[in-house]
Amino acid sequence: MPAVVRGGRRQSSNQAPRKSAPRKGAPRRGGSRNAPRNASGTPGKMAALGRLDLSPRAVIISFVAGVVLVGVVLFTGARADRIGASVSNGVNSQLAGMGLALNRVHVTGASDEARPAIQAAIDLQRGQPITAVDLDAVRASVEQVGWVRSARVVRLLPDTLVVSVVEHDRLAVWQTGGRNYVVDGAGQVIPGADPGRYPRLPLVVGTGAAEAASDILPLLRQRPRLMTRVEALVRVDERRWDVRLRDGGVIQLPAANQEAALIQLDSMDQRERLLDLGFDRVDLRAPDAVAVRPAGASA
Repeated sequence: MPAVVRGGRRQSSNQAPRKSAPRKGAPRRGGSRNAPRNASGTPGKMAALGRLDLSPRAVIISFVAGVVLVGVVLFTGARADRIGASVSNGVNSQLAGMGLALNRVHVTGASDEARPAIQAAIDLQRGQPITAVDLDAVRASVEQVGWVRSARVVRLLPDTLVVSVVEHDRLAVWQTGGRNYVVDGAGQVIPGADPGRYPRLPLVVGTGAAEAASDILPLLRQRPRLMTRVEALVRVDERRWDVRLRDGGVIQLPAANQEAALIQLDSMDQRERLLDLGFDRVDLRAPDAVAVRPAGASA
């Protein structure tokens, strides 16, 4: 019958017999016979793989152990989260004890009017571990303040948090429905802004005036002689503007080509000092004609 060598190849029983052991005291060749080799010359570590116990009993035991391990992990999942949170709190407390505790919150870029709302939104306590502060959460909270267009939060170790904000620009005061609002460059109302604190902002009146103000106001600011005399800009039919002056005069602008109409007005003012002399009405709505009603003229 063929003989089986564990971890090696089968050898036929009719192979030549091994050489007899050398005589006592004779020199050995090829190293010790006790070296861990199998018949194929596989090293001892590789041969050990053939000696793994893969009996049915071992397979069953391994399977049961795996099921038990998975069950333990699933059963204690919530507890593991609590343990992890406890460890994290402990680490943060240790860091706070080492001086890494929040001591100052420095807000930059905020106006005096917006600062109280921004500080309330930050909502952090002095002495809490600074490493535990969620910077993204603080930024998101600050950006919910109506004044704020964007915010950036930086941690300066060991004890300072810097909150840098960019506020919405204040473009104009918008009057609609008998109430006034402060609007930004996009025509959006800035919540919490007090119009009474901005007497130098131009007043725009009427439906659609807030959204259209960003187009007309830059053109007027290029003409300081005119801009200093403006009392209000009134939106007419959501198409065009009437520019009301402090002396009671009115400049009627066209729905299109507003800049060209203002250039015409500049030319007339340079020739005749129109803005200094005063008028009741200047009609610039027609592109090829300018109608001027002098001050005090009958209707």
